Amino acid sequence: MNKTTHFGYRDVAVEEKASLVEGVFRSVANNYDLMNDVMSFGQHRLWKQFTIAKAALKPGDTVLDVAAGTGDLSKAFAKAVGQKGRVFMTDINEAMLQRGRDRLTDLGIVGNIEFMLADAEQLPFEDNYFDCVSIAFGLRNVTNKDAALRSMYRVLKPGGKLLVLEFSKPASLLLSRFYDTYSFNIIPKMGELIAKDRDSYQYLVESIRKHPDQETLKGMMTEAGFEDVNYFNLSGGIVALHAGYKY
Repeated sequence: MNKTTHFGYRDVAVEEKASLVEGVFRSVANNYDLMNDVMSFGQHRLWKQFTIAKAALKPGDTVLDVAAGTGDLSKAFAKAVGQKGRVFMTDINEAMLQRGRDRLTDLGIVGNIEFMLADAEQLPFEDNYFDCVSIAFGLRNVTNKDAALRSMYRVLKPGGKLLVLEFSKPASLLLSRFYDTYSFNIIPKMGELIAKDRDSYQYLVESIRKHPDQETLKGMMTEAGFEDVNYFNLSGGIVALHAGYKY
């Protein structure tokens, strides 16, 4: 019997999901930053600033940004670690990675950053290599999240930190109802008008609802080997930042 997984609210064969997600992000790459600003009313910038602060990077650190998209975190990490540090900006999607590479190159962020196609489930790095690993708004698109968490644990140095920034479950029923109404009625229409792609944003809305909630993801990180796992609810739990350590 073929194994299935979810692609939004659809059940698909496990081996099909990666290509379906690739199609979504290839389609939205050119309008990705604009849509993030519009959909979140600019809040995504604050969520990322919080993540950057919690990373607490030092000059000379080596950092991995998984599913880096257009490079908001990588840009800040490269500045924080300085020319003696190293940032690896990775994504499984070539269109998104190229968009990020072009953007950061245009901003003059060169010399301490490398761009690589990489699958979060099978990261192509040696064990115990990174001081910090981040994944922002990417884990929910990964087919095997447990494998990705184990892979990120493997490449972290002892004492290293994983940061997972992702949409999560609103803390109050009232906020949850408002968020559902906004997500399902407004965001796909925004995608249709701005990005000319309603279906991709319908998937993105559905993928958020299929992602593990705060406590479930905390348990998954602990199961993968991380210790002192905790999370911070942002915007009332619409987004959460999870942090875990490898000792």
